[in-house]
Amino acid sequence: MKKRLDTYCGLFCGACEVFLANEKGFVEETAKKWKMNSEDLYCHGCKTDTTSIYCRECEIKLCAQNKDLDYCFQCEDFPCEYLMELRNDENPHHSIVLHNLKLIKDMGVKSWIEKQEKRWSCKKCNEKYSWYEDTCSNCGSSVRSCIDDEKELKE
Repeated sequence: MKKRLDTYCGLFCGACEVFLANEKGFVEETAKKWKMNSEDLYCHGCKTDTTSIYCRECEIKLCAQNKDLDYCFQCEDFPCEYLMELRNDENPHHSIVLHNLKLIKDMGVKSWIEKQEKRWSCKKCNEKYSWYEDTCSNCGSSVRSCIDDEKELKE
């Protein structure tokens, strides 16, 4: 089944804990840990037909689809209220969306995905990790979380 790592809003699905659980075959285990139904966690990225409960009814996704856009920066209302609310909410991994959309626009999605895959892989062992991890689950090395990114963006 085809997976997509890019989103309409500029998040990188490859660093999402739900996406990684799917990729690594840990959906059932993650669902038990989170006390959820595993069916709610199956996801291949927000631009596919298999999305987790967290992304199915996303206002940004639905808006972009209704306007037949691949990315929010293609919209005449960019940056809109939905995107700014996402950017400024309590979730540190959302703080990067405007920055990422600019990168996608400037460098193209293929180069951006390559950069993100490198960014969200352990420098020592190349294991993929999620937004909120600060230690590699494979080798124990320190890794850079989205909280580090958020701090850097505010400087």
